[in-house]
Amino acid sequence: MIHETLKMTAGVCAVFLMLSSPGSAATSFDCRACETAERFYEAREEALAWTGPANAHLLEDLVEAVRGASTHGLSPEDYHLTSLEAIDPQIADQAADELATDSYLTLAAHLLAGRLDPVSVEPDWTAARRGRDLAAYLQGAVSNGAIRESLETLAPAQPGYQTLRDALVFYRALEAEGSWPTVEAGGTLRPGDIGPRVAQLRARLAATGDIAIESETPELYDEALAEAVRVFQNRTSLDADGIIGAQTLAQLNTPVSGRVRQIEANLERWRWLPEDLGRRHIRVNIADYQLEAWNNGAIERTHEVIVGQLYRRTPVFSGNMSYFVLNPWWETPPSLTVRDKLPAFRRDPSAVNRLGFQVIDRVGNIVDSETIDWATVPASPFPYRIRQAPGPLNALGEVKFMFPNQHNVYLHDTPTRGLFAQRQRNFSSGCVRVRDPLELAQWVAADADGWTPERLMSVAGGNTETRVSLARHIPVHILYSTVVPDEVSGVRFLNDIYGRDQAVLDAMSASPPAMASR
Repeated sequence: MIHETLKMTAGVCAVFLMLSSPGSAATSFDCRACETAERFYEAREEALAWTGPANAHLLEDLVEAVRGASTHGLSPEDYHLTSLEAIDPQIADQAADELATDSYLTLAAHLLAGRLDPVSVEPDWTAARRGRDLAAYLQGAVSNGAIRESLETLAPAQPGYQTLRDALVFYRALEAEGSWPTVEAGGTLRPGDIGPRVAQLRARLAATGDIAIESETPELYDEALAEAVRVFQNRTSLDADGIIGAQTLAQLNTPVSGRVRQIEANLERWRWLPEDLGRRHIRVNIADYQLEAWNNGAIERTHEVIVGQLYRRTPVFSGNMSYFVLNPWWETPPSLTVRDKLPAFRRDPSAVNRLGFQVIDRVGNIVDSETIDWATVPASPFPYRIRQAPGPLNALGEVKFMFPNQHNVYLHDTPTRGLFAQRQRNFSSGCVRVRDPLELAQWVAADADGWTPERLMSVAGGNTETRVSLARHIPVHILYSTVVPDEVSGVRFLNDIYGRDQAVLDAMSASPPAMASR
């Protein structure tokens, strides 16, 4: 029987099969889809699927599909491309057939749910991954003669994924041509400047099609070049002022290979997402400092956000918003109380009442803070609960949006709204602060019974904590994407503020591809 050669270890095969049958390509491969492959061959009563005259066209289609894996940011060699190309499809060959089956199933699994287990690089990941019975799916693809089409169908269907694929093809083509021109270090370049560095700038932007390199005055920083710079600055999420300072120069001189790898990492992140993000759902991109409210496949609202500091990073996860609270009390998390509030109260005991905090003992009694000697209060175990009353100084502002999760992370207003003027906004203790949160609350409350915008604003204008329950939960996806679709530039490249791209890339290149049984 065909699958007798497939030995299992915890559902993932870790043996190597040598291809030594006459007419086959002599090589070895790590069979990573053994359980699924066994079910596939059993369902077809051990008949070969890829080799022999009747099946040759399917193998040819598979080879083309594996070559096309590169457009998904995956390595074709992870799916035995060289070995597949060496097979003579006209010769029925059991070992070669099994190699092709492993190739299809492993590529299918990676397109469906990612090459990596997201938890290996994002320990807080909780979003449901996509899954299918790949043995039955492959049987259908073979029966229909639709190998390439079936694999393409497994990739994420969201338009954003295809946008990044198109960008990958574009930057890969530039990479194949060699490094693009760089701009020498020097002083700030402004419109009107003249010199050889301006000509270098023109050549660099011509490489990405932002301006034609031909010019009667290549060393003049004219208005056409300034506009091309502004387009580039938008693409790299910089202030589009047309001036070449240190940040713009650094982005100009980022090698094309770096852009290719950045796109590959973000294509992998797309593959980790669920099939259905929700009809009405919220996406927060930590790296873009932005929240998007989606409805029926379209963005209806965007809000700037503030995310966690480098040492209190906002986690990547998904949850379901079930309610929000107007004029919330702030129950200060114990860790934050000990880390931030206790030192502040020791320095200035009057801050407790001035900032609207209540102190509650272990049995639930409110304690007069003026009777507490904060200098002697221990940090561990801290004997009190601290909470802040609604009002203009409340750390949560006028509203908090709740999607219960193990991280105790949620969306909320903030009294320090001036921070939204900053381009890089990683200032929080892990939660996500939202600009214009009452407008978001109106969007969220669209399905909440009796909560008209007028009523919502009226209640928010008071100081009474009020819970608004949602009839239908709203999925919330806290994501980390450093390449995003952009209507003007095709894609925008973002600063990898938490340094997470390299972890994805290292994991993709360091470990052999694995396919959990599906």
